[in-house]
Amino acid sequence: MAGTVTMYSTTWCGYCRRLKGQMDREGIAYTEVNIEHDPEAAAFVEKVNNGNQLVPTVLFPDGSALPNPSIAKVKAVLGA
Repeated sequence: MAGTVTMYSTTWCGYCRRLKGQMDREGIAYTEVNIEHDPEAAAFVEKVNNGNQLVPTVLFPDGSALPNPSIAKVKAVLGA
């Protein structure tokens, strides 16, 4: 898959677990960052989501970020 994405998540987020499983099945490489353990990551998530800590938030290689994207949207942004 072209590029690696960064997924901002929490341990308790069911949507995060679902998207991770889908990305694993699709062979999409990602780096996971837990915003509960990383204040800078939490601040980034708030910045790109109008002050809200929405997870999962996915940061793409092109610099764009999406909150709670579907696997289809992730693949579309990556050109897969």
